[in-house]
Amino acid sequence: MLTVLRNSWALLLGMMLLMIGNGVQGTLLGIRGSIEGFSTTQMSFVMSAYFLGFLFGSRMTPDMIRRVGHVRVFAALGSMISAVLVAYAAAPDWIVWVVMRVLIGFSFSGVYITAESWLNNASTNETRGQALSLYMIMQMLGIISSQALLNLGDPSGYFLFVIPSILVSVAFTPILLSASKAPAFELTKPLNFVSLYRTSPLGCVGIFILGGIFSAQFGMASVWGSAVGLSVRDLSIFVASIYIGGLVSQYPIGWLSDRMDRRKLVFALSVLGAVATVIPFLVNANFAALVLVGAVMGGVSNPLYSLLVAYTNDFLDPHDMAAASAGLIFINGVGAIGGPLLTGWIMAHLGPDGFFLFIAVLFGAMASYAAWRMTRRPSPTTEQTGAFTPLSPTASAVAVEVAIEAAIEARAEPPREEDAE
Repeated sequence: MLTVLRNSWALLLGMMLLMIGNGVQGTLLGIRGSIEGFSTTQMSFVMSAYFLGFLFGSRMTPDMIRRVGHVRVFAALGSMISAVLVAYAAAPDWIVWVVMRVLIGFSFSGVYITAESWLNNASTNETRGQALSLYMIMQMLGIISSQALLNLGDPSGYFLFVIPSILVSVAFTPILLSASKAPAFELTKPLNFVSLYRTSPLGCVGIFILGGIFSAQFGMASVWGSAVGLSVRDLSIFVASIYIGGLVSQYPIGWLSDRMDRRKLVFALSVLGAVATVIPFLVNANFAALVLVGAVMGGVSNPLYSLLVAYTNDFLDPHDMAAASAGLIFINGVGAIGGPLLTGWIMAHLGPDGFFLFIAVLFGAMASYAAWRMTRRPSPTTEQTGAFTPLSPTASAVAVEVAIEAAIEARAEPPREEDAE
């Protein structure tokens, strides 16, 4: 672990600062949109635009890197992010925000791909899994920390937009000045979607649904909070609880995943998510209960991404895993585009708590589909399955390929003594 920190501290620190900037703008826009008088429907387009840009970025960045190199792409996209963060306050128009959200989603996607390529290059076979875990932890800590910054200024002014812009600009300094060499770059092309679905229907459908769940959480939580009148302090605590839940639950769920039928775990987690998120829609929950719901919601959705990727890989040969995961990332991105749009439509017709109803329905749909799939074919035994590797739903294809390599290596290792007993 110390070796990983010594070799990659600049990248890890820079990514944490980037995620602070991303986390601030994601929540701040929902608050500022309410101040500017934007409707829920208008804000749903604003929030969905980020994921549209993110999907475009995941497809186009590899070609950009091959043409001009890592450093130029990294610096150009970083400059774009910093500029857009300031421009939000200068142009408070929801249509302009839609365009800027596409740009910033595109830029963050490209930055993730570039940074994760560097991280992979700086790691050895022995440290790659540790590096990926540290990377994910730093991302989550960045988003959680970002919520505290919302309490340092007035959302109706410029200050809260300037701070994340500065942090993003500073984030690139240690990375670009570090001595690490820019790596050779190559990404695996996605597996044919028909073949991917035939290999793992639950993996494909589950990842698509999860895209909608995660984008609704990430994009519309602040819109919901503003609509119900939460203070900036309370809203920042609620959003932070989602990511804290996701960070804390990854490893316990990963431990269970390696020791039981993964479909049963997908089913159980989805049921838990559905029950927790439907409660605020049915009853007038107090703030402490809402924070608990947020923690459960994030604690279920974040590990489900890693779980579904691992389950899909259980039915693949090692040489097909990277191509399959690239396809899953695309499916997840398509689902993510629709999440805020459908959430906004439901909130406009049923009220702000339609936010929770939409997520509950998606969790229920995933639980139902997982239960049905359990009747269609037997599950691989735990001896035949690969290792669970924690992943963020925002991970690029590079990080997923690194995780797959770690899972393949873990599969090849001899069984632990505790498992053999």
